Amino acid sequence: MLPAASLPFSRLALLGLLSLAALSARAQTPEQVRRWQHLDLQADGVPGISADKAYRELLANRKPAPVLVAVIDSGIDSTHQDLKALLWRKPTEVADNGLDDDHNGYVDDVRGWNFLGGKDGQNIAVETLEQTRIVAQYRAQFEGAKRKKLSPEDQVKFDQYERAKKSFEKDLDAENKQLAVLKEAFASNTFSFAKMKTALNVAVLDTAVLRQAMVSRPDVPSAKSLYAYLRRTHFGSTDEELKALDEALTHSRNRVEKSLNPAYNPRPLVGDDVNNLTETGYGNPDSQGPDASHGTHCAGIIAGVRGNGLGADGVAGGPVRVMSVRSTPSGDERDKDVANAIRYAVDNGAQIISMSFGKDFSPDKALVDAAMQYADQKGVLLVHAAGNSSLDTDREQNFPSSRYLNGQDIANELTVGASSRLNTPALTATFSNYGQQTVDLFAPGVDIYSSTPANTYSTYSGTSMAAPVVAGVAAVLKSYFPQLTALQLKQVIMQSAVPYHTRVYKPGTKQLVDFATLSKTGGIVNLYEAVKLADRMTAVK
Repeated sequence: MLPAASLPFSRLALLGLLSLAALSARAQTPEQVRRWQHLDLQADGVPGISADKAYRELLANRKPAPVLVAVIDSGIDSTHQDLKALLWRKPTEVADNGLDDDHNGYVDDVRGWNFLGGKDGQNIAVETLEQTRIVAQYRAQFEGAKRKKLSPEDQVKFDQYERAKKSFEKDLDAENKQLAVLKEAFASNTFSFAKMKTALNVAVLDTAVLRQAMVSRPDVPSAKSLYAYLRRTHFGSTDEELKALDEALTHSRNRVEKSLNPAYNPRPLVGDDVNNLTETGYGNPDSQGPDASHGTHCAGIIAGVRGNGLGADGVAGGPVRVMSVRSTPSGDERDKDVANAIRYAVDNGAQIISMSFGKDFSPDKALVDAAMQYADQKGVLLVHAAGNSSLDTDREQNFPSSRYLNGQDIANELTVGASSRLNTPALTATFSNYGQQTVDLFAPGVDIYSSTPANTYSTYSGTSMAAPVVAGVAAVLKSYFPQLTALQLKQVIMQSAVPYHTRVYKPGTKQLVDFATLSKTGGIVNLYEAVKLADRMTAVK
């Protein structure tokens, strides 16, 4: 995201991390705004999932059964006050004894596994993009080569290299421009904020100080515009704004210097053979990792403790547990790690797997397909984020995709787009991928407030937030209707999705289309309707 040219101060954000949108609907309290995804369209004027209504009217006097949801992501903060009580712990493994007590090939995997770590405890934080890896692998072989002179097998690799190179060069150019803008914005804002602090003789420039200065200091007219900017972008102070801007700057610099650098290769840290696609057991038991922000946020959306007055409520409550499997760095996950992560989750009892990651290339997709088929055979539901590129995935590829290599739909997978809390043309998130054949349904994914490391809470946006909403709904259904199979869970969720015919902006454009044309169901997931449908399906006849 680039700063609006009309603003005197710049707020930069990353999809799936910091939200830019200041949204409004029917008048609501700040608490309702923070937990809007749980609200109901009729009762609250918000296109949420009606979770509060479901618990209040349909589930209050029922007893839920235990359910295990695996979160394949960047890691989860195991000490978070809203999560630590519900995180999975393996009873057959003894912590920190250096032994594989249950003989599953993973030593000390008490709280899950990390496929991005080394035996010495080090972890990969930033990885290359898949297109970068393809360019690095084939550049010496194919740069300047003539396709017609290559063997049929090499022609396939050459075509992949050419596509990857085009994507790599486009991304690198865009990121270099983004980095330049961020550097300028950070320097400019740092100077401007420091100058105003001096003018007002304050150490902290927050909204309270600025509101007072608007009245008492007419000689500092920029106080009014800065106050309006901070309110509009939900920052309490200029220090908070600079912190967010600095994080965006660090992310962009890592993209240029690491993710989009063919010479960068952190994988030796793990110590596995990247060409051995059948290898398992590599990694380490640090299922939190060096930056668990994304995974902790997703875990909180699924099952953060409900009703405890802390932070945010998850969709699922009670005996639902969450397993952390780390295979998603900043950058692109590797197909080998994704396949192993799915199999690990399945083998350790996960009934639902939430997957908020994606990429543009998947050179070893067959390996991931096989893992998904394994999950299907074991009765496990997969919930995957559709992606944040404003793409029609009926026409453009995003991986893991909703279809196997042979074109067959993946029966046990739900692919989820992101919606907002506005039942207006902005109902569809501007960044969300969509597809009438390849995206199953939408779920709240804009301005979602949830847990972040060190007992903090943040508002993120992305299909990364929408997928765990659906995983949470699936967990509730499985908990109260344990007889439902993975395929039946998918059926209930899709058939109970509330259809919307709101005229919305097709993501990435200003073209108005019927919301119902952007996914298979044309709807938004709804827990209340899903519970009602599950009741009918499981009723004794």
